[in-house]
Amino acid sequence: MRRGAKAGRSHQGGDGFLKMMELSVIIVSYNVRDYLRQALSSLIAASEGINHEITVVDNSSADSSPQMVETEFPSVRLIVSAANEGFSAACNKGIMASSGDYILILNPDTVVHRNAFGNALAFMRSHPDAGAAGARMTDDNGRFLPESKRGFPSPLTSLFRFTGLGRLFPRSALFNAYYIGQKPDDEICRADILTGAFMMIRREALEKAGLFDTAYFMYGEDIDMSWRIRKAGYFNYYLPDVRIIHYKGRSAISDREGSIRHFYGAMKIFAVNHLHRGWHLPVRACVTLLETSELLRLRFRRLIKK
Repeated sequence: MRRGAKAGRSHQGGDGFLKMMELSVIIVSYNVRDYLRQALSSLIAASEGINHEITVVDNSSADSSPQMVETEFPSVRLIVSAANEGFSAACNKGIMASSGDYILILNPDTVVHRNAFGNALAFMRSHPDAGAAGARMTDDNGRFLPESKRGFPSPLTSLFRFTGLGRLFPRSALFNAYYIGQKPDDEICRADILTGAFMMIRREALEKAGLFDTAYFMYGEDIDMSWRIRKAGYFNYYLPDVRIIHYKGRSAISDREGSIRHFYGAMKIFAVNHLHRGWHLPVRACVTLLETSELLRLRFRRLIKK
């Protein structure tokens, strides 16, 4: 099922003149109807006065999400997939149906502050070197989420993150390079990696970097895209005055084991695609060890609860 598809980069305004579409918001949704409703309400308020379009790509939800969108948000374009094809494939569907100069990938388990879009667009307009921009994310208790800004996940950087050294030295440029710990949370900075929970991408940068890699089913696709934008000659920026609440991973809660496998599988894909060949085997071995350890812990916790 597909509703409201548009072609081209402009639309007819009420005054009869063609107006450029500035912002295309794309939300990929899977069984998070109530969070999706909340996200759409907040982003509609945040997009007031901005020439925009909103697309929801539903990955074959079983919780009446598509019906809710059609009934409560008739102005939103809805694309419903026959099966869950994964986050990357769904994003690409939304992108190919979009027409804005800037494309925002937004998670359904988010609440956007009213001035978020205006602040992000103002920055992108005034910084032509910006390929993408990310937001200052907090959880529903107001705690800052460090994944709002991340460095390139090199083997050493990742090692410090997984061994906990980054938490011990949160402001260290060496030990917490994964989360760019040396940069304050309230300071604009360049970040190699942005999160797909809120990623505003310049269309020109996306055309050079290419669409999302569908080898990533869930997790890792934002890391891959961020790095390809950097390799295309643009910078990614963390913007502290662009604020959202992120409830984190609500679509993945029902299948924790599958989520773990996708998460660590994404690490292996990224290593093969972007790390020197000499790192492939040791990184894959370490990731497999971490994955096995986490799966065993999960199964043990389930066992003792019985």
